[in-house]
Amino acid sequence: MREYPIGLVPGPVSVPKKYAQAWLTDFGSSDLEADFFDLYARTQTLVQKLLGTRESVVITSGEAMSILWGSVRLLAVASGLFGEGFADMARALGIKAETVAAEYDSLPDPQRVREAALSFRPHVITAVHCETPSGTLTPLKDLGEIAREVGALFLVDFVSSGGGAPVDADANHIDIGLLGSQKALSLPPSLSISTVSARAWNAMKRVNYAGYDAYLPWIDVPAKVYMPYTHDWHGMTALNLSLSAIMEEGMDNAFARHSRTAALCRELARGMGLRLFPVSEAICSPTVSAFHVPDGWTWEAFDAALRARGLAVGGNYGPLAGKVFRVGHMGSQADEELILRGMEVIKETLKK
Repeated sequence: MREYPIGLVPGPVSVPKKYAQAWLTDFGSSDLEADFFDLYARTQTLVQKLLGTRESVVITSGEAMSILWGSVRLLAVASGLFGEGFADMARALGIKAETVAAEYDSLPDPQRVREAALSFRPHVITAVHCETPSGTLTPLKDLGEIAREVGALFLVDFVSSGGGAPVDADANHIDIGLLGSQKALSLPPSLSISTVSARAWNAMKRVNYAGYDAYLPWIDVPAKVYMPYTHDWHGMTALNLSLSAIMEEGMDNAFARHSRTAALCRELARGMGLRLFPVSEAICSPTVSAFHVPDGWTWEAFDAALRARGLAVGGNYGPLAGKVFRVGHMGSQADEELILRGMEVIKETLKK
């Protein structure tokens, strides 16, 4: 496996050595040790602060994934591949689902969402805050208010934005929020972090889903000092270190650092003739930038040329595959010096 000196992929991001050290430590059993339950509780509090919520936080092992229990009707608000994916997963489970879709380079129209919600009357409305393949950031407040208006739960994927942009889960009426460890938190993809509102817990109790991935067994963790399964003590330790570093930096400062790095990336890209994929920079995410593959290049040739010079950026999926590439500037990669180095490689590659 080759390593790249300049890593600017849109996740999993580079893991700082100070976090990686957690995996070199021998811990006790997370099932039984009081120290682990204390660590879990302290980390829950840090997550609540970062995501702007007083509701419950559940931290489980495994890559970030969605929760669709018991939904009979689901309305997916989408402007990209992952937003549409919620509806695809729902249909695969036999759930009635509709999608309010915008073009991938734009944002959903709240008025269209309201009209669809009033007509369809979903039990769950889903949205993606940062649509990583498209490089866009969707405002959440109007969507959360629409969910409340029709009595639906509001489920939001902020996997690629949490830690790099304000989420404000309570203010945006988010009932279930999904965060992964491998993006702006600068960790391996080993933990799934969720915010769960009282409304969502009540719905889960009614459905009483009993699968291995059920959240109900976590409702009283760590108060009942019992784990549904053996947890990842190493990952939890690293997560606590990552969150503590953000708090030490100051959340506003961390968000500003991401915004500055994103602005620098796009300014340098414009200077070398790269075309931004979203229709306006105003809708771009502070954690990832999406650009059209340069004229005269295939994605495969461009990617190979960058990697030959030590730079790894991200390709794309679905309809954007081979057409749009992405520069990830989240977490440890929200670094202006790193962006300068990476964009210089792109500039030199285009010259040759």
